[in-house]
Amino acid sequence: MNSPAPRTQRVDLMRHVRTWWDIQPVIVPLLAVLLSFVVGGVLIAIVGVNPFDAYWALLRGMFGSGTRVAGSLAKSVPYIGSALALAFAMRAGLFNIGAEGQLLVGGLAAAWAGTWAFMYDVPSIVAVPIIVLAGFIGGAAWGSVPGVLRAKTGAHEVITTIMLNWIALFGSRWIAESRDPVVLLDAGASVPRTKPISTTAYLPRFVSSNPPLHAGIFVLVIAAIVVWWVLRRTTFGFSTITTGTNPNAAHYAGINVNRMMIMAMVIAGGCAGLSGASEVAGTNHFFQPGTFAGMGFDGIAIAMLARANPLAIIPSAFLWGALRAGAPLMQQEAGVSIDVVRIIQAMVLLFVAADAIVRWVFRVRSERATGGAPEVATSGLGSA
Repeated sequence: MNSPAPRTQRVDLMRHVRTWWDIQPVIVPLLAVLLSFVVGGVLIAIVGVNPFDAYWALLRGMFGSGTRVAGSLAKSVPYIGSALALAFAMRAGLFNIGAEGQLLVGGLAAAWAGTWAFMYDVPSIVAVPIIVLAGFIGGAAWGSVPGVLRAKTGAHEVITTIMLNWIALFGSRWIAESRDPVVLLDAGASVPRTKPISTTAYLPRFVSSNPPLHAGIFVLVIAAIVVWWVLRRTTFGFSTITTGTNPNAAHYAGINVNRMMIMAMVIAGGCAGLSGASEVAGTNHFFQPGTFAGMGFDGIAIAMLARANPLAIIPSAFLWGALRAGAPLMQQEAGVSIDVVRIIQAMVLLFVAADAIVRWVFRVRSERATGGAPEVATSGLGSA
């Protein structure tokens, strides 16, 4: 007679594997990405193209050579800051969709600082920190506006950040392109843009890829690590998360809720401003508003995919940037529009936000049912 012990051990093992599978914080976002590619493949097949050929071209465009890998990394750099802008604010219970405007103001501030007269005479070890700091301050100042309005007047940050995005867009266009009066326009350039920054303020380039891989990747990765450390290891981070989880409880615990809201938006805007500065100092060496089109709103999707985890934002942004970098080769070789990548990215956001669809398709139980932690992104949106 067979002993029931081996069978019991197998059942226990399967139960542990199933529990581990269900409660992992990364499983639903990964399945959302997989499901998005499946849907994208169906759309590609409908238009008469073999989806495997299209995806193979996309994959080679992303990672087909060392230069293409460098280009994918470089493409992901600004997305890290724009996603951090949403993630940090979300931890404080705020839904910051103003990263687009904060990027623009941060980039404009960096471009302005890069043309200061003394910047041409100082070494790079002085000029580079100045231009990066200028970008952070510009984004932080723009981010403080909705923070103050929320704390002092109760104006919802979603509404105010939308309005401020448009103000930043048209304001930066006027500053960069106005010919009467000339503010920061480079009158000798063939396209409207600001004057080039000092060469001493250039971020070092590592690979001449398209776009070039520069030291901005270290600036933004370090920023993500610092944000994670602040949230996990400091009293300020604890106060921020407590404010986002339950403002009333935070108030009764002695936390200045209004101050935390303002500070959260200041830091969030500063993170976006870092991305603007890195693009000016590392990629273009001048400011042109069209360079930042869509980066802030892509940051929303990346932060949602990363579940507002600052460390998870790094690989999520890399995936986003790699898809954008690989799309042209897919269009060239398979004849598939670059817009398919946009559709896949939109589907990722849809499936992450509506994770019940993913759980139903792959039969993944909710984390509450398995005793896991609640969804960070969902709780952040709810509290906002």
